[in-house]
Amino acid sequence: MKKTLTAATLLSTTLLAQGALAQDVTLTIESWRNDDLTLWQDQIIPAFEASHPGIKIKFSPSAPAEYNAVLNSKLDAGSAGDLITCRPFDASLALYEGDKLADLSDLDAMDSFADVAKSAWQTDDGSATFCVPIASVIHGFIYNKDAFNELGIEPPKTTDEFYAVLDKIQEDGSYIPMAMGTNDQWEAATMGYQNIGPNYWKGEEGRQALIAGEQKLTDEQWVAPFRELAKWAPYLGNGYEAQTYPDSQNLFTLGRAAIYPAGSWEISGFNQQADFEMGAFPPPVPAEGDECYISDHTDIAMGMNAATEHPEEAKAFLEWVGSEEFATIYSNALPGFFSLASFDVEMSDPLAQEFVSWRQSCNSTIRSTYQILSRGTPNLENETWGASAAAIKGTSTPEELAQKLQDGLSSWYDPQK
Repeated sequence: MKKTLTAATLLSTTLLAQGALAQDVTLTIESWRNDDLTLWQDQIIPAFEASHPGIKIKFSPSAPAEYNAVLNSKLDAGSAGDLITCRPFDASLALYEGDKLADLSDLDAMDSFADVAKSAWQTDDGSATFCVPIASVIHGFIYNKDAFNELGIEPPKTTDEFYAVLDKIQEDGSYIPMAMGTNDQWEAATMGYQNIGPNYWKGEEGRQALIAGEQKLTDEQWVAPFRELAKWAPYLGNGYEAQTYPDSQNLFTLGRAAIYPAGSWEISGFNQQADFEMGAFPPPVPAEGDECYISDHTDIAMGMNAATEHPEEAKAFLEWVGSEEFATIYSNALPGFFSLASFDVEMSDPLAQEFVSWRQSCNSTIRSTYQILSRGTPNLENETWGASAAAIKGTSTPEELAQKLQDGLSSWYDPQK
């Protein structure tokens, strides 16, 4: 009887030990994207857990406006999740430099991303990459296909064709040619200057030259986009100066404007609100035969809390974030947020597929003001908002606006002095 009890006790102890060893590890993800909680719960997490038994994922978002403060507090208190959703550039760089994010340069998944895709989550010298890129947004122009068909218009490829299209829409009078206002300023820069500008400063070539101090904002390739914006005013409709960003969205989705200078993040909302078929065209090139460039702007990535108690499991998840399976799920569930990986992901949404197809024919770059150049005062990004709005309104000349930006940058940034 004693032997039987001893054997039973040993067996029970062994089973308990095995159970403890087999217990699932749960990784928590910190994020500001509380709008895609359902996507993570219904699609992304089940797909990962199905191929990675023993690892469970909990998606724990904060309100977007509060994310940075909440995350920093949790990291300081040692209570942050294992995986950290990374905003681009300086906010995440500060976390890495403060030893809050781990160096992920050695992950195999990093081989799936081009240098420009990784640039938003690297040290200035590119020696360390601390977040796995997830998605970007692409700039261009969304148009009302019904309006174009009605007026016999084809999407323009060059700037001359672009203005010819705008003139034809203007002459017909049925539609406002383009829906964009200058009241909020940021859209004049983001969907105006940063949309068309890369075709003039040649994308990464110009952006990197500006950082290195080899080009100045007063050089022709940086002034030219302001000259183009100065031509937009007659096509934006009466009262564009007081028109807000939501006003512009409504003008387009209600069918009152034919063209919308856009970021691809609009796709999901426009699909729900517009009752007409939409198309998109990339920023027109200055002349026929010119190479085209698109702002394929790095938006979101994921890193590892340097203090996580489960580094191997966290790295397993991050390797999967760099996979084609993740890229396909994410890109199709959130049309307009495109995988930064090198996989050729087929989009089910036709408008999203049109945007992402430009990667095959155009050179990708990111917004010129976002890396390094907006760390000082005056802030180049914010100054570019006002300058772009002023260019459209004609309150200053393109040369004056460029000189002001250059003066501000050179006042604090050594390579530009």
